[in-house]
Amino acid sequence: MPLFLQVCAVSSLAMWLPAVHALVQRNHDTARSFFYGGLMGLIVVTLIALAMASRPSRHSPLSQLLSLFATFVLLPAFLAVPFHDALKTTTFFNAYVEMVSAVTTTGATLFEPSRLNDSLHLWRAEVGWLGGFLMWVAASAVLAPLSLGGFEVTSQGAPGRAVSGPMRGPGADPRHRLARTTLTLAPIYIGLTATVWVLLLIAGERSLVALCHAMSVMATSGISPVDGMEGARAGMTGESILFLFMFFALSRLTFSSDTVARGHARLDRDPEFRIGLLLVLVLPILLFLRHWIGALEANEAEDAVSALRAYWGATFTVLSFLTTTGFASADWTEAQQWSGLATPGMILLGLAVIGGGVATTAGGVKLLRVFALYLNGTREMQRLVHPSSVAAEGMESSRIQRHGALNAFIFFMLFAISLAVIAAALAALGSDFESALVLAVAALSTTGPLTEFGAADPISLIELNAMAKAVFAGAMVLGRLEMLAIIALLTPDLWRN
Repeated sequence: MPLFLQVCAVSSLAMWLPAVHALVQRNHDTARSFFYGGLMGLIVVTLIALAMASRPSRHSPLSQLLSLFATFVLLPAFLAVPFHDALKTTTFFNAYVEMVSAVTTTGATLFEPSRLNDSLHLWRAEVGWLGGFLMWVAASAVLAPLSLGGFEVTSQGAPGRAVSGPMRGPGADPRHRLARTTLTLAPIYIGLTATVWVLLLIAGERSLVALCHAMSVMATSGISPVDGMEGARAGMTGESILFLFMFFALSRLTFSSDTVARGHARLDRDPEFRIGLLLVLVLPILLFLRHWIGALEANEAEDAVSALRAYWGATFTVLSFLTTTGFASADWTEAQQWSGLATPGMILLGLAVIGGGVATTAGGVKLLRVFALYLNGTREMQRLVHPSSVAAEGMESSRIQRHGALNAFIFFMLFAISLAVIAAALAALGSDFESALVLAVAALSTTGPLTEFGAADPISLIELNAMAKAVFAGAMVLGRLEMLAIIALLTPDLWRN
């Protein structure tokens, strides 16, 4: 079966988990919605598979990329059917936008947590979790062979063109690579999620909240049934657990070395992980000093406990938004009350734009592209002083290919142009400039909680008109799949014959 049909089959089976949960809670209407939705999906997938069984199949990396695009555009319409039927108090289009936000791991929600029952919260978190796993698999099986998704910086091939390599030769079947990658990564992904869940339960968190937060931190979706860390029971212990597992979104080397084509497969030499650590260590100190100076003026600097909680809140929130998870520490607001200074949302916007590691569930520009641009900038400054100098390939630049900086710059320009166009479109549809900018960054970086923390006042997505919601949904798909992948879908090789 094509990749899209396989994803539909998995999504149909996934609907039975909230169905069982609703049945245990004696919410029979919700249980029926999800059970019949999953059953209908399996029947449709089976009929389509039988109809296509006698037809010759054409599998290529580009066709799998098209299936990935269809997953983010068409699949949410199917995922929204039981959600809309169970909620009953919203339009189907709102349910569709909610599912687009979940499957792209954006995590922006149109509904207040109290409006959804526990089974619907579980469904949102599960969809985001499956979307994160899909990106784990697609990075190695779909994007890497086409030199997309950040691999254009390290790969020898041109973006959108299949390159040879292990399991990538002319005779290699993309389905085998997809199956092998799935079987390799599934136990890791499930095991890490279960570990976070159990640790949160030990820390005193409620079972459903612990499971949703475990799924959200592994998928970097930021989906929470209790409106983030402020409503969690585990406190700083729970935040510490989530903090440790957010590091898996800084570099793929934290859980797999299957995409390393050049350089060393060592985490301590990985530029993405080192840049991420640098930001997590330096930026919270600067934020803390700002709050400390504000507290000094308010004659409260002697409060050591408040100072430490302010530093922890800054550290947790910086890593969370850098990995595009979007969880804000409960002490993030505490720091503002301690110093009397509001933290500028522009800092969070900048962190989300930088994003996490290549081939992880994080969005944004990605740390590897930022590193390639940094190396190119330092080299250009060296040439200003020594125009005839010849740079040697060192350990740090061993993963960057010859035209890697150019490809990174092209992507950054496409990202900036997309950001400007989407922000202008949202402003034209009725949003003010600040809200339009925050919404555009939140969608393109797949960091939905920016709508709550990025602007001076929280942005209510439910109050946007239908056209603005459609633009926001399209921007979330664009941010998840990236513009280079969308351009690659326009190649004649995909549509020929």
